[in-house]
Amino acid sequence: MSASDQNSTGPSQILSLGDATAIIVGLIIGAGIFKAPSTVAGASGGEAAMVACWIAGGVLSFIGAMCYAELATAYPSVGGEYHFIGRAFGRRPAFFYAWARMTVIVAGSIAVFAFVFGDYCARLFSLGEHSSPIYAVLIVVILTVVNIVGLKAGKTTQNVFTALLVLGLVIVLSVGLTMEPGAPTAAAQAAPSANSWSGIGLAMIFVLFTYGGWNDGAYISAEVRHRERNMSRALFLSIGLVTTLYVLVNLAYVNGLGFSAVAKSDAVAADLLARAWGVAGEKLISVLVALATLTSINGSMIVGARSNYALGREWPLLRWLGHWDEASSSPRNAYVVQAAIALALVGLGTIQRKGFQTLVDFTAPVFWTFFLLTGVSLFVLRARNPDAPRPYRVPLYPLTPAIFVASCAYMLYSSLAYTGAGAMVGVGILAAGAIVMLFGMRGAKADSEVKAG
Repeated sequence: MSASDQNSTGPSQILSLGDATAIIVGLIIGAGIFKAPSTVAGASGGEAAMVACWIAGGVLSFIGAMCYAELATAYPSVGGEYHFIGRAFGRRPAFFYAWARMTVIVAGSIAVFAFVFGDYCARLFSLGEHSSPIYAVLIVVILTVVNIVGLKAGKTTQNVFTALLVLGLVIVLSVGLTMEPGAPTAAAQAAPSANSWSGIGLAMIFVLFTYGGWNDGAYISAEVRHRERNMSRALFLSIGLVTTLYVLVNLAYVNGLGFSAVAKSDAVAADLLARAWGVAGEKLISVLVALATLTSINGSMIVGARSNYALGREWPLLRWLGHWDEASSSPRNAYVVQAAIALALVGLGTIQRKGFQTLVDFTAPVFWTFFLLTGVSLFVLRARNPDAPRPYRVPLYPLTPAIFVASCAYMLYSSLAYTGAGAMVGVGILAAGAIVMLFGMRGAKADSEVKAG
């Protein structure tokens, strides 16, 4: 076996270009494409602005992928962004990133997708006024228990649900683009013109949330064969495919329902299929989306619990998170804590009465803070290690990464300026990490003094 295929000191390099591309596409495409288009349409104010937002989301993701491709090929590690931030800025900022993943980013994503699951399940069988949060709570509890028990068929489960997700998108595309355009309603005629560009910042928060996941491709960088060329290719191919798919899906929604109906829908894919095939169509897509949403929730739970476990292993104050249960072969404590945080966030979304939107608000400022920090780390590491091998170099440096950093800064501003209480809660939880880190460092110092004594 060649050195390219096997790394004797770390993870095996076994993923081909096709494997890596498929994984990243799977990371990007989630249940958000069945929910976010309504919010984007309402915020953008017109069809042209809405389509432009989805195209811009792909372009910005592509620019960001260039920056990540350089970092991932120059510093390949299963630690991904945690590794890049640690190398550039040290242990403390890396702790904040791990804390943010545990308390906001991953737990928030679990709660967001749980609400999408609840919205579509409510179309199948209503449990009353609070159907969506009830279903959200149930699925978080059930999947947490399943993972704690130690599910062995995780890969097969993920593949099946991903296939269902893609099937749902294919159905939406086929139906929405071929049916007669939806008749404009009175509300549609009174809607802002297609040239209205108000609310673009808010719209882009939800667009880029739906594109989210490509950055997690950095976590497989150490396992890609010939990563010097294949890691960047996998990122670019996957984003190109997803951008094309997302733009077409949104055009299908608008063609089939009309712009105003898309903006007002709480389950846009179900509404589209209901118009085409009646109740049977609504039920079919609701089943597919509800099942496919499990991919996003389960995948987030698996990676989130393991990053929480790693945090507990490195910081003595959180060592209880670093317990690995041998019987179930799972980080049981990390799963329990993750579920508790996600359930609390479901409660927050229920109180605000806008579950999906509130929880995207909650995650957005923290997410963009660390995206911004990762972009800046490219400049820092270029200056600090100018002679380090860089199999892939960002073209037009420093202009390209500067555009990425500026975009992240704008999205951070937008997520604070255009969002509500959810955003402030997320920022507050991140600030609480400073207190935890302070005590954690004191604990580590005390442990070292005891050992020295």
